[in-house]
Amino acid sequence: MRIKAGDTVRLIAGRDKGQEGTVLKTLPKEDRVIVEGVNIRKRHQKPSQLSTGGIEEFPAPIHVSNVQLIDPSNGELTRVGYRMEDGKKVRYSKKTNETIN
Repeated sequence: MRIKAGDTVRLIAGRDKGQEGTVLKTLPKEDRVIVEGVNIRKRHQKPSQLSTGGIEEFPAPIHVSNVQLIDPSNGELTRVGYRMEDGKKVRYSKKTNETIN
């Protein structure tokens, strides 16, 4: 998976198309990512000894094909490639050809 936790991404498809957020978690076996503030779902909780109950909001996973990385150097959308540098595999921006952390 070319997207990692901590990356800033923009949604390119779906109900929340155009919104930006930071990737909180990746689910590589399911090809999904959880993006902060995007694809918000609601869960109704009954009161219990541990919680007061109410309506809980949480971000639901999105398929990784519906998000695209925002290049940290210029703020534009870019694709991600891999190459070897000093014996290590690193990610790079295909638009600017710069290494991504």
